[in-house]
Amino acid sequence: MGEVPLARIREITERVAASEGLEVVDVELRGKGRGGLLRVFIDKPGGVTHGDCELVSRQMSAILDVEDPIESSYVLEVSSPGLERRLHTPADYGRFAGHKVRLILKQPQDGRRQIAGRLEGLENGVVRVSVEGGKTLAVPHENIERANLVFEWR
Repeated sequence: MGEVPLARIREITERVAASEGLEVVDVELRGKGRGGLLRVFIDKPGGVTHGDCELVSRQMSAILDVEDPIESSYVLEVSSPGLERRLHTPADYGRFAGHKVRLILKQPQDGRRQIAGRLEGLENGVVRVSVEGGKTLAVPHENIERANLVFEWR
C-alpha cells in the first residue's frame, strides 16, 4: 500500500470548500483498512450548518471516488471545528485574540508544558498569552505542539 497523499486530499478539500465560501480548518486521515477515517473540518463566519457539511461531503465523495487517492476503504466525516477548535495558522492566532486558549508545548517553558490563558496574538513568531495573575507569557510559535480555544460560558 502506498503513502496517502494528504496534501492532494487537502487540495481537493480546499477547492470544494472555496467554491462554497467555506474555509478548511483541518484535514486528518486516521487508521487504515476498514477502520480508516478521513475527517474534514470546515468553517465560515457565523459558523457552518449541517447543510454545509452535507454539501461538502457529497462533493468531496464524488471527486475522491473518481481520483481515488486513498487505496483502502475509509469513512468520510465533514464537520465544524467545534467550540474548542484547534489553532493552526498564524492568522488563527490573530483572529482569535482575546479568546481563552490552552497551549501544549513541545519543550517545557518556565517549568510548564501546558499554558492556559487569554490569547493576545502572534507577532514575529511569538505567541503571547495572558495568564492568571496578570502575567503575559511569550511562547515561540515553533514550540507549540497544539493550541486550542477553550469554551467560555458567557
